Amino acid sequence: MVSLNEFKKGLLTSLWFVFLTFPIVVIKVDAIERTVAWRWHNALYMGIGTFIVYFLVRYLRHRSENRPSGDVSMQQHGSIFHRILSNPVQRNILLAVTALIVLVFPHFFSTYQTNVMTTALMYVVLGLGLNIVVGLAGLLDLGFVAFYAVGAYTYALLNLHFGLGFWTVLPIGGLLAAIFGILLGFPVLRLRGDYLAIVTLGFGEIIRLILENWGEFSQGPSGISNISRPGFFGVELNLDQSILYTYYLMILLVIVTIFVVNRLQDSRLGRAWVALREDEIACQAMGIDKRKTKLAAFSLGAFWAGIVGVMFAAKTTFVNPASFTFLESAIILSIVVLGGMGSIIGVIFGALILILLPEYLRALSEYRMLAFGAILVCMMIFRPQGLISNIRRTYHYEKKSP
Repeated sequence: MVSLNEFKKGLLTSLWFVFLTFPIVVIKVDAIERTVAWRWHNALYMGIGTFIVYFLVRYLRHRSENRPSGDVSMQQHGSIFHRILSNPVQRNILLAVTALIVLVFPHFFSTYQTNVMTTALMYVVLGLGLNIVVGLAGLLDLGFVAFYAVGAYTYALLNLHFGLGFWTVLPIGGLLAAIFGILLGFPVLRLRGDYLAIVTLGFGEIIRLILENWGEFSQGPSGISNISRPGFFGVELNLDQSILYTYYLMILLVIVTIFVVNRLQDSRLGRAWVALREDEIACQAMGIDKRKTKLAAFSLGAFWAGIVGVMFAAKTTFVNPASFTFLESAIILSIVVLGGMGSIIGVIFGALILILLPEYLRALSEYRMLAFGAILVCMMIFRPQGLISNIRRTYHYEKKSP
């Protein structure tokens, strides 16, 4: 039964949402004819839809809050993905199906779709790199795009001035980005929380402004063009072949990244990152070197960003500072938070959703970003811990009887 108070809240919520979306939903300006069309029926549809969604959300939240708390197995084994991955047979079937879909994807979809999927895979690697810093070590980094830019401009400048190829610059871009990660890590060793976020945000803006204003070094806002695409044993590739080749390179890079990040997560260093995230003081009291642990997180996360930066420059054959704004850092951070902090499979799903969903919502025309934002809000309401949250590990000590 809906009370009068809840009915008023739903009505006020729908009216407020109509007010916020009024310029997008109701007003349509024709710049050529210099006329304004008032689409009041859209405001009515938006109000009714918001009113219904409000009570649907209230119902679902009420049902989840009143769910019995004795479901211990669900809490211990995690989501359905964790249960599938814990079963060897189901895991092998899932991996085989995924590998088949990934291999045949370019042959059943257009070049445009392959290009979009390549971009999504690049953000998968970027999300996994930031997941080391934010998800495992608990260090809020808002300037992650700076390392991405370092890798891209490393390849662009070395290719422009010295003619170095993709495979030569790929490790150089990653190592140079890792060095910049260490340089960022030293000044922020004593910072935490919001203060760390502000400093890293400033670092990202410093890198972007240097690239934009130091024209003699980076050619300024005009950027660098005609960057060489990835080579294949000296064989000349046309545009379609190059896109296909870059796609399979990104698949290989994603597999390597997942393997390395998973091994790091289970290593002694990974457990030190988790301890640092949970309680920095207790972590230091246990004898863990806080300085080395933080620097390792920054440098390893930056390494993957640098690698993807080189891939980005080779894929687009053009780089300029406009590609490395704060919005990129916000998108990568949203991937980690939406997917589930510390969860590898969650970051993968988060990247695919955040990058592919706006492309496939283009049918909604000017409403696609509105629909995209509404979908994200609903996800964060019902899954605040992320789509696939990481299972909190527990360790049991059993004393052996003599």
